[in-house]
Amino acid sequence: MKASYEVVSGEKGAKRQWERDNYLHHPKAVYSYFDKKKQEQVTMTLSEFHKETDDMVFSTAFYEKEINREVRVFGNMAHVWSTYETQLEKDGKVARRGINSIQLIFDNNRWYIISWTFFGETDKHIIPKTFDRN
Repeated sequence: MKASYEVVSGEKGAKRQWERDNYLHHPKAVYSYFDKKKQEQVTMTLSEFHKETDDMVFSTAFYEKEINREVRVFGNMAHVWSTYETQLEKDGKVARRGINSIQLIFDNNRWYIISWTFFGETDKHIIPKTFDRN
């Protein structure tokens, strides 16, 4: 999980570690999030996520880190609830928080991320204590 947060974090305009991110993800991996402006769920491929992120990080610094994790494993699948904090400058104040729901599969003798869904905290959807720092 640490590597997943490291690949998207960096200074304004800095190239992100997409080769490393591709290694972490299954080739058929998808990203999904709720677009608050459009009021709809958006799903995209990993390469589409990389392009959107590149567009965003060109204009702003972005640092994200995990503050809590819960993992469940059964057979060749795992589910991770990962609570995160986002800062828009290195070691700056927390700009936003949310929860990632991450599914992994065990294939070819290793774990791959197969899907990643995230939802940012809002006044209406506060992160429950069970998902906050322990």
